[in-house]
Amino acid sequence: MTDTNKREIGAVGEKEAAEFLQRNGYTILKTNYRVGRLGEIDIIANEKEYTCFIEVKTRRTSTFGTPGEAVTRTKQQKIRQIATIYLTNTRKMDTKVRFDVIEILMDKSMGSANVKSINLIKNAF
Repeated sequence: MTDTNKREIGAVGEKEAAEFLQRNGYTILKTNYRVGRLGEIDIIANEKEYTCFIEVKTRRTSTFGTPGEAVTRTKQQKIRQIATIYLTNTRKMDTKVRFDVIEILMDKSMGSANVKSINLIKNAF
């Protein structure tokens, strides 16, 4: 699979995840929040009293493990660092935070009609 295909699958997954979150009562604050070369957080959203930092992992197959298993300890540390920067910049250091993962499995062809499953893992790390 080419890098372009991976990016396309990721973009479709992030769009589906944002729509899923909104249908479930979340308010999307930011998508693709980037801090220089440190990295990015896919979705930042409010759910009740929580500011949620959400990593979206989209796959066409779970042959090599679940999508969420791809969120390594290193990736978790980067997300935490970026979240701290976001909270500092928005003066929300006293808010409750949560780190979630959304796993999306898709059929071989792309498009919203081809999403097989969406799994939200709250407090994933």
